[in-house]
Amino acid sequence: MSIVDQSRTAKKIVSVEELAEQVAALKSAGKRVVLCHGVFDLLHYGHILHFREARGQGDALVVTLTPDVYVNKGPGRPAFTEAYRAQMLAALEIVDFVAINRWPAAVEMLKTVQPDVYAKGPDYRDNEADLTGKIQEEEAAVRSTGGRIYYTEDISFSSSTLINRHLSSYSLEVNDYLTELRKTFTPSQVHGALDSLRKLRVLVVGEAIIDEYAYVDQMGKSSKEPVLAMRYISEEQFAGGTLAIANHLAAFVDDVHLVTFLGAKDSREEFVRDRLAPNVRPTFLYKKDSPTIVKRRYVENYLLSKLFEVYIFNDEFLDPDDNERFNALLAAETSKYDLVIVADFGHGILTQEAIDTIQSNAKFLAVNTQQNAANIGYHTISRYSRVNYVCTNEAELRADSRARLGDIKPLIQALANKVHAQNTLVTQGKRGALFYRADEGWSWGPAFARSVTDRVGTGDAVLSWTAPMVAAGLPGPMVAFVANVIGAEAAQIVGNRSAVDRVATYKFIESLLK
Repeated sequence: MSIVDQSRTAKKIVSVEELAEQVAALKSAGKRVVLCHGVFDLLHYGHILHFREARGQGDALVVTLTPDVYVNKGPGRPAFTEAYRAQMLAALEIVDFVAINRWPAAVEMLKTVQPDVYAKGPDYRDNEADLTGKIQEEEAAVRSTGGRIYYTEDISFSSSTLINRHLSSYSLEVNDYLTELRKTFTPSQVHGALDSLRKLRVLVVGEAIIDEYAYVDQMGKSSKEPVLAMRYISEEQFAGGTLAIANHLAAFVDDVHLVTFLGAKDSREEFVRDRLAPNVRPTFLYKKDSPTIVKRRYVENYLLSKLFEVYIFNDEFLDPDDNERFNALLAAETSKYDLVIVADFGHGILTQEAIDTIQSNAKFLAVNTQQNAANIGYHTISRYSRVNYVCTNEAELRADSRARLGDIKPLIQALANKVHAQNTLVTQGKRGALFYRADEGWSWGPAFARSVTDRVGTGDAVLSWTAPMVAAGLPGPMVAFVANVIGAEAAQIVGNRSAVDRVATYKFIESLLK
């Protein structure tokens, strides 16, 4: 298969709309047009076989690419930009035209281009194995314009496998870890384990928080005061705290019940309800003389660097009436669930009475007590005495242990003994995550994030995905692996703008374990 010259290559790369015009012209000339669509991150022999067989179904072959922004294979992918991928494909003589799709999926593109044949690889023949759930929609789109779908039969190769083996940008430590893990778990085994959690009944308890990001540009020092002056650009609000945790869970668990407090004044209830996933059932109580908690962060617009933050809240403990209502609700509800997740941000909602009620009634209790500007130094996991799963970070563990330095493993074991926890996960930032199970021992996984957009909410995401895994007794090495996958995914999200996406997570898992 020969390589064409550069000038001809450039002419073959067109927009989706131009591709539609070219396809229409070819069809008018009596030619049958075949379309292939994919990421094509690393062009290899398997793609050549796929294109050759697809081309045999017609008279012309056009190829469309998933754009960079919609490639769900984890941080650092695609390895090659959409421009390079388009040039590589256009350099193939067998390919007549190349276009970069404008949508997340191929459905709208197929309706626009209207090929006679839509060719997919053999891996897509089994619709149940399609992680995106889009193959049936794509087939319907092709048929709606008079086309048909065709599955090629040639041997398949994986770009992810080749990249992992020969072009990985991860460190030697990470690559060695993944090499060993591939001997233990296949992608489908991890997917299946996560799918098995869907029927768990989960209760989430803790503070509702609204995260506000006010984006600003630096102007300079004020002429009259020693103050840095900023120009306001825009702002946005996110559902944070237990609202974010419930939304993360809702991506892979069908039944999520949220019990939380809003403010009796300035409750922002309409905003909160609008931001919750459809399968989250909220029960709201209302804290007297309080607004719903707002954490407003001022963020430099270009680098997303946080300048300072303002808390709008009342962090006093609940008054006796609110506390009594809260405890009555917890006593009635807690025992009904397979898993209770407590996210304790230390803002006055979880009184000792509430903690005791939850600990007495929960079948399986997962807890995270988060340090923040309002509680550093006195809000730690030691407030709890019976926890099945502790999910924390190293700084919080060391604060609880009063041990700034030293080996972390004895601290984890001491904490586990103190709160009677059978399971403990400690995230360590760029050093990954360490999981300890009393009857299984230690499991460690390295960090997969190559860059960090925002750390806000990453711990909540890790807690949300790992707590059901631990409650179901899934293996420690799998828990540690998924914790780092979720940490990397969440670190790419600004604040709590969105929940970690299930399909993107499954694809990232697949790309790492191929």
